[in-house]
Amino acid sequence: MEAATDFTMWALFARATITVKLVMILLMAASVWCWAVIIEKAIQYRKARAEAEVFDRAFWSGEPLDALFDKIGADPDGPSQKIFVAGMLEWRRSHRQDGGLIAGATARIDRSMDVAIAKEAAKLQKGLPVLATVGSTAPFVGLFGTVWGIMNAFIEIAQAQNTNLAVVAPGIAEALLATGLGLMAAIPAVIFYNKLSSDSDRIVAGYEAFADEFATILSRQLDS
Repeated sequence: MEAATDFTMWALFARATITVKLVMILLMAASVWCWAVIIEKAIQYRKARAEAEVFDRAFWSGEPLDALFDKIGADPDGPSQKIFVAGMLEWRRSHRQDGGLIAGATARIDRSMDVAIAKEAAKLQKGLPVLATVGSTAPFVGLFGTVWGIMNAFIEIAQAQNTNLAVVAPGIAEALLATGLGLMAAIPAVIFYNKLSSDSDRIVAGYEAFADEFATILSRQLDS
């Protein structure tokens, strides 16, 4: 009586051809990379939202802007603080020694904060292209492994001249494992790419709203 064929994940991997093994290893590495990006971004976004909330309370506490700027310093760590500092630095640079303002101060302040927002947006979105790439390519990489594995399975069947299901099933199962790994990498990548992209857009929109409010306050002071 023939021994039962082992269909565990490890056994299917071990019996696969070298090409299919490389495909499986690539997909597993891509999956691990995606989860590392997902966890890192989740932590980063949580910190960014918490920092924005704390800074927002300080900004609207009624404390004079110059006092808040002196407390934060010229090189802060928080994204919201960096945007505020960018505006305040340009505000101070726009004052002449006689107390007057250099022409075009409002436009320069806006540009300074826009540059700071763009830098923070780039940091928030860093790593997201990895999720998009894995989400769009992993199923096809897995399908390539499946096609290659099934091709080799049929070659072995032809050489053995035996179409018994017990002979066909192991080779096909090994090949289909590649597709399963491709989907395992792609599905979380697509789901979290959409979620994290949306979260990033909301955080950046908050920065832009703050910059507009801050610019309005400074413009009001200029007019007065």
